[in-house]
Amino acid sequence: MPTVRLEEETESVSFTDLSRNPKGVAARAASLGRLRVTHRDAPDMVLTTAVRAENAEENLTTASRLFLALMKQDDGAKSILLALPEVFPWVRHLDAGEVRAFTVELLEALSDAAELGAGEAVHRAIISWRATARINADPDQLRESARPLDGDDLGPVEVRG
Repeated sequence: MPTVRLEEETESVSFTDLSRNPKGVAARAASLGRLRVTHRDAPDMVLTTAVRAENAEENLTTASRLFLALMKQDDGAKSILLALPEVFPWVRHLDAGEVRAFTVELLEALSDAAELGAGEAVHRAIISWRATARINADPDQLRESARPLDGDDLGPVEVRG
């Protein structure tokens, strides 16, 4: 299942447009639901209405609570574990224990995002477990990762997202 990125579904204006015509840009954002504000020297922002942002937070909270409740039931946990490869095809490179650990970490991170506003936890859980799957999928990397360190300095680490 392909990931839908915000830039693919949101119209955009430049930060200069926003500063020159704030009322017009705000009206456009309100009519569209959200509007990406691009900035040459800073990260892009998204302009949206408070109601839409609150609805998104409520949706995340509801989904998070539902998944956590399902994990407490044997059939629910089994269904989530069976559905996981459709959402994250790379889990096929994790063993059963790793898939369970990823699932728990992901659901806890979703809860933290919903309840605490800690959205980075979800991203961290996904990229960390995807990196584990990438290592497991490559016999040379897997063999190297299992080698005792013996105090060796392994040099710089490449991080892929």
